[in-house]
Amino acid sequence: MKFARITGTVVSTQKDPIIEGRKFLLIQPVNIKFEPEGSPQVAVDAVGAGEGELILFASGSSARQTELTKNTPCDCVIMGIVDLIEKDGKNIYDKSKEE
Repeated sequence: MKFARITGTVVSTQKDPIIEGRKFLLIQPVNIKFEPEGSPQVAVDAVGAGEGELILFASGSSARQTELTKNTPCDCVIMGIVDLIEKDGKNIYDKSKEE
């Protein structure tokens, strides 16, 4: 699992029927300091995430392990919305305190 921020929505009206009804979001991977790291990716949203949220995502064959993405041509999936991160006994991220 890795961290990313939701930066946008991807709309695709023409797609394989097996992925009909799936929500696609543009994500920007981030490091532990929440700085952009790497290239943006398109991910299937399995949890109802929204723009600006800090999320957990999986890529590669692990992306096909959620109920929503099982046996689909998916290489990146959002599988968690981050509420709190504690590191070295300190909260370094708290969703409830974001503006």
